[in-house]
Amino acid sequence: MSSNDLQSKTAVLYSSDAPNEEQERRFRNFIKTRYGEDCDFRWERSDAFPGGFRLEVGQEVYDWSVGGRFQQLRDTLVKVPTRNGNIIPLIKETIRTWTPEALAQEIGVVTSVGDGIATVEGLENATYGEILVFKGGSRGMVQDIRQNEIGCILFDGDEEVSEGSSVHRTAKTAGVPVGNGFLGRVVDPLGVPIDGLGEIKEDGYYPVESQAPGIVQRQPVNTPLETGILSIDAMFPIGRGQRELIIGDRQTGKTAIALDAIINQKGKNCICVYVAIGQKTSAVVQIAETLKKHGSMEYTVIVDASASDSAPLQYIAPYAGCAMAEYFMHQGKDVLIVYDDLSKHAVAYRTMSLLLGRSPGREAFPGDVFYLHSRLLERAARMADEYGGGSITALPIVETQAGDVSAYIPTNIISITDGQIFLESELFFSGQRPAINVGISVSRVGGDAQTKAMKKAVGTLKLDLAQYREMEVFSQFASDLDEQTRKQLIYGQGLMRMLRQSQYHPYSHHQQVIMLVSAMAHVMVDVELDDVQTFIKGLLEKFETEYPEIGQEIDREKVLSDELKGKITEVAQEYAKDFLKRK
Repeated sequence: MSSNDLQSKTAVLYSSDAPNEEQERRFRNFIKTRYGEDCDFRWERSDAFPGGFRLEVGQEVYDWSVGGRFQQLRDTLVKVPTRNGNIIPLIKETIRTWTPEALAQEIGVVTSVGDGIATVEGLENATYGEILVFKGGSRGMVQDIRQNEIGCILFDGDEEVSEGSSVHRTAKTAGVPVGNGFLGRVVDPLGVPIDGLGEIKEDGYYPVESQAPGIVQRQPVNTPLETGILSIDAMFPIGRGQRELIIGDRQTGKTAIALDAIINQKGKNCICVYVAIGQKTSAVVQIAETLKKHGSMEYTVIVDASASDSAPLQYIAPYAGCAMAEYFMHQGKDVLIVYDDLSKHAVAYRTMSLLLGRSPGREAFPGDVFYLHSRLLERAARMADEYGGGSITALPIVETQAGDVSAYIPTNIISITDGQIFLESELFFSGQRPAINVGISVSRVGGDAQTKAMKKAVGTLKLDLAQYREMEVFSQFASDLDEQTRKQLIYGQGLMRMLRQSQYHPYSHHQQVIMLVSAMAHVMVDVELDDVQTFIKGLLEKFETEYPEIGQEIDREKVLSDELKGKITEVAQEYAKDFLKRK
């Protein structure tokens, strides 16, 4: 508020009794000191403020009634720190020494409300992202600032907010409670538990929106975050601090890949955060039960903004989940966060923006929809050792329509992330699961996020699969194939069968190395396609029971020597001979 605005206003005193001469003199001196010589003063009778008075100067309010002073005391007590859990002596001391202050509150008025959006007049100094409190206790956040009014999204619904309701600023940005107590729990985007297991003791509050770490605070992404999925760890490796997009049509196994990655973090000192945006409540319950069944819920937090929640809650959900992840990252821990999915998040933001009256752009999305996700995904990072050494690895999920990766939201997020895993409907329905399209999928971190053993074992796998897919297309039109082409097709088909993997059955690091070494040595060429999975299962069991030292060495050293590679190939060839004899 400018000084010119203040000087043109009148100070109005509301109280049941008129002030005497001394009181009026003190009021006028206070107004003169605070607002200048040209600010007029007048008294109006009102019985609405028993035991005190209320002074209004423009939008600023000094509430010296019993209720106003009690509110000020309550705000003071909220800030009282705890010591060893015994807060009573501190509260008594605070009350004994507390003196009310002449604090001005900026008060606004709701002019319209509906669909989780409120329009407020009068809060001239409100800032973007600031939390507002409405009469009745409902909370909202400033999302749109116009010349004479502001647009506010409501977190607690619009049932208790009506036209004419008063609203005041808090001068605070939105935050969410964080702490170790959230592990194993299901909460809403405001950090309130919704799993029926009681309250959660928070260790602090983190801002929902925070600045992404700078270049100096980061270190290179060069440490693997293994998903346990052979096709991903071998060809599209994910490193700690990376952002790898999972993209595909509806019902192609996107969430299944994310859940497998979470389950594979068991025993690896990695915290997981799963953010469900616009999902059915029954689906989230099923996910929680699945994680619990596999012993993964104990290191996982689920943030759920269901399809029945308002657009503002769905909008804030991924930022709240990221704030919880940052708490663990700042403790030096590694975190895996899944956003399921950002397509629904963008739709919620579009809904909110249209209700706020913003101009629609391409596909009716607002112009800042790119910034919506870039400021979220940039918060994933691997911190330098001097900044704690923790990391956040993000797996955003995006749903496509009929495999169209050139749509607005998919192209936006592809440009932000460090690679994408593209799931193809045709592969999925043909039985190839996970249905990863090797041609379109990519990891821009590549071999930097692999161990030396994995990098050596992979060999030319990706190239061989690309050649197979190309040859497979042409072979459909050929009536007679030469021997070399036929062998190449059989070899490629065997690789594809090897990459099929049951859900919730991740492979360990040494198991993946053993499978890849055996496959690249053409050990499985003579095995019937329908028997490939049986062969692999028996081969891994043989190594676990008869040669456990091989797996132990691979897991310990993370290196694959020529001698060890030769030993694996020799054992695999012997097993293949026995397997084919039995068949």
